[in-house]
Amino acid sequence: MVEFTSAQLYGWLAAFLWPFFRILALIGTAPLFGESTIPRRAKIALSAMIAMVVSPTIAQLPAAPVYSFDGLLIILNEVGIGLATGFVMRLVFATVQQAGEIIGLQMGLSFASFFDRAAGGQTMVLSRFLNVVAVLLFLALDGHLMMLGALVDSFNGLPIGGTPLSAGGAMAVARAGGMVFASGLLLALPMIAALLTLNLAMGILNRASPQLSIFAVGFPVTLSGGFLVLMLVMPQMGTYMQHMIEAGLESIGTVLGQFGR
Repeated sequence: MVEFTSAQLYGWLAAFLWPFFRILALIGTAPLFGESTIPRRAKIALSAMIAMVVSPTIAQLPAAPVYSFDGLLIILNEVGIGLATGFVMRLVFATVQQAGEIIGLQMGLSFASFFDRAAGGQTMVLSRFLNVVAVLLFLALDGHLMMLGALVDSFNGLPIGGTPLSAGGAMAVARAGGMVFASGLLLALPMIAALLTLNLAMGILNRASPQLSIFAVGFPVTLSGGFLVLMLVMPQMGTYMQHMIEAGLESIGTVLGQFGR
């Protein structure tokens, strides 16, 4: 007959819950895993399965009970680490969506929008299309596995404990947020240059032939030219998206390293 004491039961429960909070915070905010279209029960179940696999590999566990004040501080630390990790990776997809918004405005597709449940508001069709491309590329590069692997490795670099996190990690997250505007503009720059040249040509044509109704032909020409240029630059966009995903994974390591200082 198998017997165990209440102390052993509390120990097993704590060994499961400490990594569970960090993993659940990542699953709730990370791209692909944290989409609102995925049921919350599925996110909790996935976090629980990963925590059960990871918990036997953790060497150091805090002695504080989970239900104590010290345990609450540890939980806040774990949730902060998971949120920062998922948020840094989500910034990559925010960059792609920002580029899609810029390109859509230049092409005249600002009216082509729909309610995106994942974003919680109106999203341009082109922005959503580029986001789907980025998600597929993320899966093809095994970025989701690398992200989970970085979090699992963080239990060695950032042991579970009540030590407050360093402010350097928050600053690293803030610096990573700067790439949303810079990288998004660089991703959309070829389309901006091509459409600007097309608009200049239409303006010169209007001056050379005033009887031509530029407003009647300008929109279909800009839209058709935008789709043509988009078709030509999509292979290069995929390469740049791959670079951004790799940079996002590197930023996760930087943020976790700064938290441990």
